[in-house]
Amino acid sequence: MKVAVVGATGLVGSVMLKVLAEKNFPITEFIPVASDKSAGKKISFKGTEYTLHTMQQAIDKKPQVALFSAGGSVSLEWAPKFAEVGCYVIDNSSAWRMDETKKLVVPEVNAKVLTANDKIIANPNCSTIQMVLVLQPLHQKYKIKRVVVSTYQSVTGTGVKAVQQMENERNGIAGEMAYKYQIDKNAIPQIDIFMENGYTKEEMKMVLETKKIMGDDSINVTATCVRIPTTGGHSESVNIEFENDFDLQEVRSLLTNTSGIILKDDVANFEYPMPLFADGKDEVFVGRIRRDESQANSLNLWIVADNLRKGAATNTVQIAEYLLENGLIK
Repeated sequence: MKVAVVGATGLVGSVMLKVLAEKNFPITEFIPVASDKSAGKKISFKGTEYTLHTMQQAIDKKPQVALFSAGGSVSLEWAPKFAEVGCYVIDNSSAWRMDETKKLVVPEVNAKVLTANDKIIANPNCSTIQMVLVLQPLHQKYKIKRVVVSTYQSVTGTGVKAVQQMENERNGIAGEMAYKYQIDKNAIPQIDIFMENGYTKEEMKMVLETKKIMGDDSINVTATCVRIPTTGGHSESVNIEFENDFDLQEVRSLLTNTSGIILKDDVANFEYPMPLFADGKDEVFVGRIRRDESQANSLNLWIVADNLRKGAATNTVQIAEYLLENGLIK
């Protein structure tokens, strides 16, 4: 299996390498790809040194799979070129997510939509991934009418520059700013640019991607996305209104038996999900499960996941695994 990782030196790209190694993904030829200025430099993978390739050098090698994490403009330009040589591109940017001709996939939720003809596959937004994994089994059982979500997102979702800004501020060092404002000891109610409707692009991603992944436009979603000075994962407060009533123990049972979810919901012993515990893990953690006493058929819960792993790298690799295991990659 010839595998290219585009953006191999970035924050998500480096986690992709880690996940590929941990999962022992069957790679016969590893092709790390970076910007032209980084091409020719060395990178380590599974104890071996590899030379970073340019885009065209990688295409010339005709990989069977290319995992992209290099930004939307790069994906729009280069993903079709990889696809033209028969490569399956799994793209972590927002470039293809709402393209009607491209599948948007969380393997545990909707991998069955994939066919051998899907050469460019979109990886959803990190915040959407962890939420829909929890919503799907509940929707199948009780039918969701409306979701109200507020996110508390790690600086790692922005990238290395944002992590450095936070660390600089904590150490009293002047440096480059990833955000318009100080992030340490702060909460910034803006992730991505503002749209004409007053919502940010991140908030609208959660609305539109949820409907597409779950294949149901009748689910109403509204979101508020906030950046906070943490690492380790994104947290979400989610309120769900169902068509039908539910039993709390049944809800817990459904989530416990859903692949990729770990229930951490024992308030008597102060057990609930936090980025501190999600850091470095592939699972989505759910807790603080309780009935919304202000409205019928409504539920509150708290979701946390490592945004660099399940929210990005791990989900991407899982899509590649699905393609391989189901004979879609020849």
